[in-house]
Amino acid sequence: MRTRFVLSEMAIGLRRNLSMTIAVVLTVAISLAGLGVAWLMREQVNTMKDFWYGKIEVSVFLDKAVTQPERDAIRQELVQLPQVQSVFYESQHQAYLRFKEQFKQEKALVANTDESALPESFRVKLHDPKKFAIVASAVAQLPGVDQVADVNGALKKVFRFFDGIQRAALVVAVVVLIVAILLIFNTVRLAAFSRRRETGIMRLVGASDLYIQGPFVLEGALAGLVGAGLALGLLALFKVVLIDHGLKSAFGQNITRYIGWDTVLWTYPWLTLTGVVIAGFISAATLQRYLRV
Repeated sequence: MRTRFVLSEMAIGLRRNLSMTIAVVLTVAISLAGLGVAWLMREQVNTMKDFWYGKIEVSVFLDKAVTQPERDAIRQELVQLPQVQSVFYESQHQAYLRFKEQFKQEKALVANTDESALPESFRVKLHDPKKFAIVASAVAQLPGVDQVADVNGALKKVFRFFDGIQRAALVVAVVVLIVAILLIFNTVRLAAFSRRRETGIMRLVGASDLYIQGPFVLEGALAGLVGAGLALGLLALFKVVLIDHGLKSAFGQNITRYIGWDTVLWTYPWLTLTGVVIAGFISAATLQRYLRV
C-alpha cells in the first residue's frame, strides 16, 4: 500500500512539473553524453598510441662517406643502449627496394629516383618509444651519422589534437552537468513548494521523512535514469558516426586500431549509475533544506 502511494505521488509530481522534468532529462542526457564522449575519446587515443608506439622505429641515417669502422662503432653504441630492443642495418639497395614498394603507385617518382639518393641506415626498435631522445643524443654526434629521425613528433601532433577534443568534451560535459544539477534543484524545490500542504498533513499524522521525501527522490532518480538512457543512445551514435565512419574513413582500416563496441558497452553501467545517483542525491539534498514543515 505504501509503495503504491509513493509511486502515485511520484506520478502526480511528474505531471505537475512535466516541462521542468523534460528539461532535467535533456540536460542530464547531454551532460552524461559529454562525459561518455570524453571517456571514449580517451580510450581511442590510448588505443591509437598503443598501436603506433608499438610500431615506432628510430632511423639512424648514415653519411654517404661513412666507413666500415664507423658503421661498426655506431652499431656497437646502439646495441649496448638499454633502451634499444633490436638493431637492423639497411643498405642503400635494401632502402631502394623498400622505397619502390612503398611508392609503387608513384611510377614517375620511382623512375626518377636513383638508388644512390637513398642513404643507408640503422633501423632501431626501442623498448619504450618515448625514450627516443636518449637514443638520439647517444648517436647523433658519432662519426658517420648524418641524422637521427623517428615519427614520434608527427604522432604527438595527432595525439595532441585528439587530447584537445577530449578536454573540450569534458569541459562541456562538466558545464552542462552543473546546469543539470541546478535544474534538478529548482524542479525538486518547486515540487516541494507546490505540495507543501499535502506534506504538512502527512507530517501531522506521523509520516516519516523517508515516506514523505520518497516520491520526490524517485522523481529525480527517474529523470536521471531516462536522461542516462538518452545519453547511451547518443554514445552509440557517436561510435557509429565519428569512429566507424569518420575516423575509419580518414585513417583507413589498417593504419591504426579503433575502439570496439565492448568499450562503449562498458560505459553504460557507470554512466547510468552516475545519472541516477546524481539526480537522486541532489533531490534528497534539496529536500533536506526545503521540505521542512
